[in-house]
Amino acid sequence: MSRLRQLLPALLAFGLASPLAGSVAGGGFGLSVLVDGAPRPEFPGHGAFYVEAIRGREYGLRITNPLPVRVAVALSVDGLNTIDSRHTDAASARKWVLGPYESVVISGWQVSGEAARRFYFTGERSSYGARLGQTEDLGVIEAVFFREKEPYRQAWQKPKDTPGPFECDAGAPKARAEAGAAAPESAAKLSDDYAATGMGGRTRHAVTEVSLDLEPAPVAMLRIRYEFRPILEKLGVLPRAEDPLERRERSHGFGPFCPER
Repeated sequence: MSRLRQLLPALLAFGLASPLAGSVAGGGFGLSVLVDGAPRPEFPGHGAFYVEAIRGREYGLRITNPLPVRVAVALSVDGLNTIDSRHTDAASARKWVLGPYESVVISGWQVSGEAARRFYFTGERSSYGARLGQTEDLGVIEAVFFREKEPYRQAWQKPKDTPGPFECDAGAPKARAEAGAAAPESAAKLSDDYAATGMGGRTRHAVTEVSLDLEPAPVAMLRIRYEFRPILEKLGVLPRAEDPLERRERSHGFGPFCPER
């Protein structure tokens, strides 16, 4: 890969350091799903980690950099880049930039340089992916981390006299905020029994665009699957709740006396 190809556009995400509780982690890199600011429990199964989706609830994604240098993170939900909604490989995707030892929360689809639209759990038919006609990867969240190249492996500091967290090298990103409905033949295959992510209310999330010279190979790849509880029970990831009919089938008739209660 040429040097030019490694100068990938990236976005600086603004956030505060957070603890790693509840985070899928690899080598200290972290990815976790937050609801009301708290990490959702993660359950191993079928070679993956699952979280239980709560229908209609908004959520955020916390990503963590354990290194003393900057990293760029390709973050996708349902196979769609959270910055521009494109369906690409991780290397060519636009990325969030984290400073040394930084942890940030991404709360929604970035729709401009100033705003995002919140993630929320919904069924497949109401998902953002269905609106775009991109439904091949519903129910999966993935973060792929790329490190800055060797000449730039030093503790990052904000340049002097820079207005804001980082100086802007290019214009604000143009994200595709709206999209049409899924094609009828695609929509017919979707089911609201399965979880996906919708595009919710607007929230302020200011970003600026920079360029980084990245190593060609990722240093970590983290993935989380999410489903509604009945599907997790069907997969055997969570124990199956008792069917009320089974309880009724164990009923019997006479006892010795009427209890005085």
